[in-house]
Amino acid sequence: MIFSKFQKRFTEESGIVRLMEDLGDANSGQQDVLMLGGGNPAHIPEVQQFFQERMLRIASDPVEFANIIGNYDPPRGESQFIYALVDLFIAEYGWDIGPQNITLTTGSQSAFFMLFNMFSGDYADGSHKQILLPMLPEYIGYVDLGLTEKQFTARLPIVEKLDDHFFKYHVDFDQLTLNREIGAICVSRPTNPSGNVLSDIEMDKLSTMAKEHNVPLIVDNAYGIPFPNLVFTEVKLKWDKHIVLCMSLSKFGLPGVRTGIVIADETIIDSVVKMNAIFSLAPGSFGPALALDIIRSRDVLSLSKNVVRPYYERKAKLAIQCLKSELDGIEYYIHKAEGAIFIWLWLPSLPISCMELYLQLKQRGVVVVSGNYFFPGLQGDWSQQHECLRISYAMHESVVERGIKIIGEEVKKLY
Repeated sequence: MIFSKFQKRFTEESGIVRLMEDLGDANSGQQDVLMLGGGNPAHIPEVQQFFQERMLRIASDPVEFANIIGNYDPPRGESQFIYALVDLFIAEYGWDIGPQNITLTTGSQSAFFMLFNMFSGDYADGSHKQILLPMLPEYIGYVDLGLTEKQFTARLPIVEKLDDHFFKYHVDFDQLTLNREIGAICVSRPTNPSGNVLSDIEMDKLSTMAKEHNVPLIVDNAYGIPFPNLVFTEVKLKWDKHIVLCMSLSKFGLPGVRTGIVIADETIIDSVVKMNAIFSLAPGSFGPALALDIIRSRDVLSLSKNVVRPYYERKAKLAIQCLKSELDGIEYYIHKAEGAIFIWLWLPSLPISCMELYLQLKQRGVVVVSGNYFFPGLQGDWSQQHECLRISYAMHESVVERGIKIIGEEVKKLY
């Protein structure tokens, strides 16, 4: 059987495929695995209780139940949910937006597939444009989304070493220039995998660069404010017509409903809506139905601020304390935990590659993510690409502690 180039491109070795297979194996319960690898959010009781009660109300209303499971939504997504989002962003931030500026997608990953290929790849005039990632490392799921080769270009960060085994990345604006080959800029904030939160000054500079060069600034806000608000520093959220803001219900506690949110200029939204219709007919109805009340009432803001953020902030501190204890006596650095749900561990002069370490840990029942996957668009080689691990602390504390203990044992053996 002979397949197309499309099949070949999307079935080759991929970090995101490996990550999701590891996550699926762990969640299936068929293997005894300490899962510190995937991006699955924690099961927070207060959040789950809200959605369970909402689901029971839906099930008890025959009309609402029939409408949710029995009818297609429009390709833009469920209209009441979109209007509720519009009202929330106008009330909280005073943005000049309407329902024409928002569309839903079947998760953020599908949104980035559409957006990246809208603004990069081969153009009708024969040119080839790229997505600029201003600061590596970046999200593992970006690199495989392009329909053509070399759709990403990236820049290395400034590395600031801090006290007590911490470090932090900064955008190196001296090395950041835009030319005609750049179709869009993309950043995640908080950054996956490092937990870095780009400062308001850094975001303003990137926004200005994008606007001056007439390209969009795509902001992956999956972990950001106002929900799920996994940001442990004080930052501002801005939107303008040249900014494409991508959000999700996943990290708030609904990864299974696959609901992404894109906020952008009307011309961009119209394109995504048409692609929705072609690729999937319409986004799913269940996510918007579960979340409608919590958006309308603004309870999503208070739950995010007072429950979700403190929950993860506490878990981050516990995981870091455990890691420091287990790695005592060797050289290591932990990226300053400013947001998201990961520890980014840097092991300078690691005797083996981080991929080999990942495989050794997997043999001992601990699943992390090898750092080499988080450098899409890297020109050349960089030592940190082979010296880092992404460790999730979203699981139960006992799982995190047991997993980190084994990580410490294996790393100390190597040194």
